[in-house]
Amino acid sequence: MSVCPPPITLPRAVIYDWDNTLVSNWDTVREALNHALVSFGLAPWSAEEARERIKASLRDSFPRIFGERWTEARDLFYGYFEAHHLDGLKPLPGAETLLRHFHERGVYQAVVSNKNGKFLRAEAEVLGWTRYFGKLVGAQDAEFDKPHLAPVRMALEPAGIEPGPDVWFLGDADIDMECAHGAGLVPVLIGLGEGSGFDRFPPAHRHSDCTALQSVLCGLVDGNGDTISLQTAVETVPARTKPTP
Repeated sequence: MSVCPPPITLPRAVIYDWDNTLVSNWDTVREALNHALVSFGLAPWSAEEARERIKASLRDSFPRIFGERWTEARDLFYGYFEAHHLDGLKPLPGAETLLRHFHERGVYQAVVSNKNGKFLRAEAEVLGWTRYFGKLVGAQDAEFDKPHLAPVRMALEPAGIEPGPDVWFLGDADIDMECAHGAGLVPVLIGLGEGSGFDRFPPAHRHSDCTALQSVLCGLVDGNGDTISLQTAVETVPARTKPTP
């Protein structure tokens, strides 16, 4: 059990992005994409290029990259990724502690990711995290992919919770903040902020990692029992895209 005092105010539900929010599997994603690019005679993407461009789901992004032959590229990508994605999978600092914190307090948790749902659920199973989530929604599980509202509704459906301001969306990229804004959720940025859309979809709160958010949650009540504003406790982190606090 966590040793921090119980917080005063918690959301009814928390939805997480997966990659670079809870886990690190970035190198394998980029290697799989570059495998497809090179196979098509295209230049591989640098780490910086990949971080900026790999946000939309495969079914939304590959037709733009590979044109009419995008399904061939898809098969190359999935073949490489399926062979390697569990090897490089690592939980990010504080991720499981944060999941356990909410789980112990009865907060419903789910994932909305643009990673293929089969791979997403396999990774959660390997980490032993499936028990924390009511639903793990990946690309192609819903009618449309993130940032559309459809996967958010699917993720909340098992709990009978409607999208709204009592639900947090935690993610590392502008597409996560866009999804949160579109669904009427509280957008919470984890990490440095990937993307250039934060001027249109700013986070309400931001934290350097899950450990920093956990510290805020444990500090919602001070020694005198007074509630500390979550807004004032938010850690300002250097962001390469300078998202609005």
